[in-house]
Amino acid sequence: MDKKMSEELVKRFLKYVSIDTQSSETQEGKCPSTDKQFDLARYLKEELEGMGLADVEMDEHAYVYATLPANTDRDVPTIGFIAHMDTSPDMSGTNVRPRIIQNYDGSDIVLNEALGIVTRVSQFPELKEHIGEDLIVTDGTTLLGADDKAGIAEIVTAIVWLQAHPEVEHGKIRIAFNPDEEIGMGAHLFDVEKFGCQWAYTMDGSEVGELEYENFNAASAKITIHGRNVHPGYAKGKMINACQVAREFASALPQDERPETTEGYEGFFHLTQMSGTVEEASLSYIIRDHDREKFEARKRALQTLAQDINNVYGEEIVMVEAKDQYYNMLSQLEDKPHVTDIAKEAIRRACGHCNVIPIRGGTDGAQLSFRGLPCPNIFAGGLNFHGRHEFVPVQSMEKAVETIINIVKQ
Repeated sequence: MDKKMSEELVKRFLKYVSIDTQSSETQEGKCPSTDKQFDLARYLKEELEGMGLADVEMDEHAYVYATLPANTDRDVPTIGFIAHMDTSPDMSGTNVRPRIIQNYDGSDIVLNEALGIVTRVSQFPELKEHIGEDLIVTDGTTLLGADDKAGIAEIVTAIVWLQAHPEVEHGKIRIAFNPDEEIGMGAHLFDVEKFGCQWAYTMDGSEVGELEYENFNAASAKITIHGRNVHPGYAKGKMINACQVAREFASALPQDERPETTEGYEGFFHLTQMSGTVEEASLSYIIRDHDREKFEARKRALQTLAQDINNVYGEEIVMVEAKDQYYNMLSQLEDKPHVTDIAKEAIRRACGHCNVIPIRGGTDGAQLSFRGLPCPNIFAGGLNFHGRHEFVPVQSMEKAVETIINIVKQ
């Protein structure tokens, strides 16, 4: 990528992260979950219109769609590129103050000297893979927003490059930017029919060179425990302490099947919230596994454990409410190898390698794949998402742009 295009890519990215788009898990039934996501959606709509793209649209839920028309009469599939606009509820995205570390030397990075916030190589060893590159970091008080504003910047920059190079023949290319991916709702109101693609790619992965088309099967579970409060001086044989039962429940699950003890294809039970009194307590879990049979077994294990506890107490005091969230997209892509083969070759040409890994999470692409739009996930280049130590190498973003262009060329 030439210097001018790279500078435009960075400028575009820095503009996007200056717009706060943090989503919210507490606004059920509202899309987007936060009105401020419209700020970026409106900006992108205007930007895409200014580029002269066709079919530019922002709907009432802040989904933005646009088209780069075909420049060939050949029968070429319509493909798409997708990225999400929101940032994680886990940390503030207000007043992001990024800076660029030129030619990173491999040492610890002081993000904020006044507050003593340091990104240490001992804690984030992936920094060693990016020595000599230009890293965009935060000031330590917010996340950066490379997840997924790097993906947006890469898609827009690739489209600008294609517009400037009409000698590269291509079919119709659709792009879309959606809200609320971080709360698992980004694909729910995505108009697959209107998008009109045979397949697409989300630019929402992490480390440079990665391709993902296997993700967790996912469910949430709420455990409600009804206790019985009695004066503690006279409680023997009468009291049922809901907090104690909650502790028993959590302790009975496999202690080596938690996020902090698993990797790769290993699934887990993740306790995300715990609260209560003697009278009533609740536990919130997310359940994850790549293997569908093991995933179903995990949900049954919660029900079995609840029943075992109920049997001990002789009454129905523990109730489990589980709800599926999304499934492994691999089942929707196994019979469409061309979709992933094209991405693998495009990544190899840009990066010199392609690292296929399972997602220990989910993407909009997983849900879209089950809605009839095959949609693997390609790296966007950022690392340490959702926190103050998030960063993205400029060179990784450049390779992501090259990857998009290489897909179009194929």
